[in-house]
Amino acid sequence: MAEIGFYHLTRTGPDQALPVLLGRTLAAGQRAVVRCGSEERVAALDTALWLATEPDWLPHGTAASGNPDLQPIWLTTADEAPNGAKFLFLIDNTETAHLDAFTRVFDLFDGQDDNALAAARLRWRKAREAGHTLAYWQQTARGWERKAG
Repeated sequence: MAEIGFYHLTRTGPDQALPVLLGRTLAAGQRAVVRCGSEERVAALDTALWLATEPDWLPHGTAASGNPDLQPIWLTTADEAPNGAKFLFLIDNTETAHLDAFTRVFDLFDGQDDNALAAARLRWRKAREAGHTLAYWQQTARGWERKAG
């Protein structure tokens, strides 16, 4: 079973929240896949990660750059982990049919979007019913606060 954290974005978007979470992932010696909702989002996130200042180095790749097995962070629209990642980041209301393939899943959703909130609640229910370990984190002025799980 996966450990799934639901991350309620209330102060920033994923482009600002992901670098810190991905930096912690790399510091823990893990690889990550970030599943995006569109190729445009992959391209925008690719740029955002290269420009991130904290941490200042987030080595990553996309299908355009190739060599997924060499990439500690892989950005994609597909439900895949070609870099052998055990950490999955879901943004743009994406889902995976392979929760059990990952040790940790980070489900980031926009707290200002009613449709995103409803979709996240549905994903929470489905993951709970499947027996996964869940946690709910909310972005506050002081950082991430664990609210449930």
